Amino acid sequence: MAILGGCQCGEVRYELSAPPDRVAVCHCRDCQKSSGAPMVAWAVMPKEVFRITRGEARAVNSSGDSFRYFCGACGTGLYYINETFLPGLIDVQAMTLDDPGAFSPGAQVQLAEAAPWAARLHEIPAFARYPGMDAPESGES
Repeated sequence: MAILGGCQCGEVRYELSAPPDRVAVCHCRDCQKSSGAPMVAWAVMPKEVFRITRGEARAVNSSGDSFRYFCGACGTGLYYINETFLPGLIDVQAMTLDDPGAFSPGAQVQLAEAAPWAARLHEIPAFARYPGMDAPESGES
């Protein structure tokens, strides 16, 4: 059973031939800067499990031996390779999977660089859609 994913515009598509070995949410500054988000969920697996099925991802050397691959058309970050730190492995951005909820994170990493407010996200009012279009999920209005 293939696990499919790709970028936002559909220019780059990929397939996994097996589930990831593990999934983690990374809070490092490199992930923050490259994604523009406070954290990134990663699904790591042997490179042999991953293959591009459409298009071609572009790469940027983000730091040292780290290469981040993204869609050149829409900019979606797709995967990460670092042969020094993760030899033979590929880290796929889990939210680019067609079913991003299929694999839950088992850990958070690089918390030393987390946004100071990240640990309190569960305390902030939450909305199912944009604020003003519904009541907070806690039932408060």
